[in-house]
Amino acid sequence: MTKKILFTIILAATVSPAFGEYRVYQYYVRTKVDNINPGNAQVVTSTLNPTSYAAYHGGKLSLEVNLLRSWVCMGDTSKQSVCSISEGKELKGALQ
Repeated sequence: MTKKILFTIILAATVSPAFGEYRVYQYYVRTKVDNINPGNAQVVTSTLNPTSYAAYHGGKLSLEVNLLRSWVCMGDTSKQSVCSISEGKELKGALQ
């Protein structure tokens, strides 16, 4: 019994804590519907990837989504709003 307790204490002391992370995307979004004013284009920040964002908001036939930039938010991600680019780490190169 004491060997199990000693092993548990040693294991708990040597295990490093885990940190979460999530990717944030910034898009320029514009509607493709003919009767809607094209002036309603906007910059949107979301945790949905480009394909998921377009699908969730009406599909690629009704919405044009252009990726502006992306970054990763580090640390405890529970119950927090999306971090800003200054708080995160910007991703460069190929984005998926």
